[in-house]
Amino acid sequence: MLTSDLVGVAAKAAFDKLALNPVLVNVADRLAIAESFLIASASSERQVRAIGEEILDRVADELGVEPDHIEGRTGNRWILLDYGELVVHVLLDEERDFYRLENLWSDGVIVPLEDPALSDPVRERLGA
Repeated sequence: MLTSDLVGVAAKAAFDKLALNPVLVNVADRLAIAESFLIASASSERQVRAIGEEILDRVADELGVEPDHIEGRTGNRWILLDYGELVVHVLLDEERDFYRLENLWSDGVIVPLEDPALSDPVRERLGA
């Protein structure tokens, strides 16, 4: 499976559930365990859960892929979905502001994502 397919499906699912400020961070040069992080936030715990569940369902339905590991499904303040080459972080707004994951990985390429319904920047930026 191509990383761009996984990123595209996950990003579209996040947008469909109104995720806020999604970005794709290339961490391949700093981590051996993943190529990219998809980071998005939501304004409520309920929305964090809805975004996480939509990503899980859509990736499984469209690509037949299940995450290797899931964290945070019970608390709904930060859900982590580990798909190997892609790790998805869906955080409550205040958690994202506090942990500032983008700053931790600022030496990697950070790509703000646009709604895939409007265009397909994920595939274009990943060269797919």
